[in-house]
Amino acid sequence: MKNTKLPSAKSAFKRHLPAALAIALSTLAFGVQSQTLRIGLAEDPDVLDPSMARTFVGRIVFASLCDKLVDIDEKLGIVPQLALSWVWSPDNKILIMKLRPGVTFHDGEKFDAAAVKFNIERHKTLPGSNRRGELLPVSSVDVLDDLTVRLNMSQPFAPLLSVLADRAGMMVSPKAAKENPGSFGTKPVCSGPFKFNERVAQDKIVLDRFPNYWNKSAIHFDKIIFQPVVDSTVRLANLRAGQLDLIERVAPSDIPQIKNDKRLSVARITELGYQGLTINTGKSEEAKKNAMGRDPRVREAFELSLDRAGITQVAMDGEASPGNQWLAPNNSFYAKSVPIPKRNIARAKALLKEAGVVNPVVNLMTPTTSDGQRVAQVVQAMAKEAGFDVKIQSTEFATSLNLADKGQFDVYMLAWSGRVDPDGNLFSFYGCNQPLNYSGYCKPEIDALLSQSRSVREPAERAKLFEKIAIQTNKDRPVIYLYHRNWLWAYNNKLTGVRAIPDGLMRVQGLAFK
Repeated sequence: MKNTKLPSAKSAFKRHLPAALAIALSTLAFGVQSQTLRIGLAEDPDVLDPSMARTFVGRIVFASLCDKLVDIDEKLGIVPQLALSWVWSPDNKILIMKLRPGVTFHDGEKFDAAAVKFNIERHKTLPGSNRRGELLPVSSVDVLDDLTVRLNMSQPFAPLLSVLADRAGMMVSPKAAKENPGSFGTKPVCSGPFKFNERVAQDKIVLDRFPNYWNKSAIHFDKIIFQPVVDSTVRLANLRAGQLDLIERVAPSDIPQIKNDKRLSVARITELGYQGLTINTGKSEEAKKNAMGRDPRVREAFELSLDRAGITQVAMDGEASPGNQWLAPNNSFYAKSVPIPKRNIARAKALLKEAGVVNPVVNLMTPTTSDGQRVAQVVQAMAKEAGFDVKIQSTEFATSLNLADKGQFDVYMLAWSGRVDPDGNLFSFYGCNQPLNYSGYCKPEIDALLSQSRSVREPAERAKLFEKIAIQTNKDRPVIYLYHRNWLWAYNNKLTGVRAIPDGLMRVQGLAFK
């Protein structure tokens, strides 16, 4: 039998060294960039098209997917994103923006002034666009050169920059939008730090890192997976088990146990928006069938049956501020002449008697989120003392929005995440025939005030106009505002770079694992 000489350990090591080094270097590189960030959402977003979308959780996804012309910072200042600088004309009817060079969309198409023109026009004209009202005063867009665009307005438009800091300022690939006009929202193509990979309804949205992102040095994850987990208790359990790295809208009652867990941290900031009860006063024929929709006295009685401070304590564990307007009482635009009314059961009963209504039935459509359910139950118990029979209709969030659109509801518990400028909490909800006017409220005098508030840039003058709107809408009550939440994010301590910004969105730029 012939002896076969085995190679020495030394020679084998030399022969395999290049491959071993390559694998080691590859592993090290992936250790820095090939990591997945898993984010737990309270709901499944609606369509992922900036023109059509309207959910808060959708905005959280968009923060990773679609860059905007401008953004906001922790102090609500407008800061550059796709636009580097901007200047207003002396009459405040023209805004000229200088754009960031070297930006590409996820499909490789170039971002330029022509793309901005396309997007603004798409926001304004796409059937079903929810950005139409936000950009109503923008009459036309001109391309001055590849990196300079001019927005022309029919009248001065004070909220414009704040509008462009949200979905109306998000830029999608013109090529992709034209090629897939009916299904763009199922496979969105933007220019943000992450690009769309896949979506499984009610299960996950997967985004992959975009290697050509203009600010790629600030991105430290290879993939983001958004997972809708409606139950806040389950969401937190997944975080504690390491199945999620970051969760939004933590249940206030869970804050103590999170603080006692050394592995977790909480980010907290008061929202720009509100939690309120939108009443069908004219959205459909159903408004006439329900006493709440027909008679403002019944709506007043319902409001007087509620103790806002009690709601925030019982349902929100104090992680909210009572309010009765579209912005919080500490906001400079809050109308102090319209204070929060105190609970008055006797007066509520008297109003119902005056209206000739006995034990009115109120069908309250409520999203299936944990906080929505808690608030609905407290409202139900409080209103019962005044004689209201509140029936809670728990409805999946996207479905509830569709029903609200069609006017198939009596009262809708709707939370609005809010905007930097008060106009973003007002115009689309109170303007006649505006996209988010779920109540169907329409008054020419309110439309006129809303238009004026957009054209005046002086804060003191705008505050006077907002006060007039508050006085009238408080009498009509198409919306009964309840409180302003604290945005509560919980996350694993290994995650660094978390920023608390009042719009409640999580910026992925700078986020990294230790």
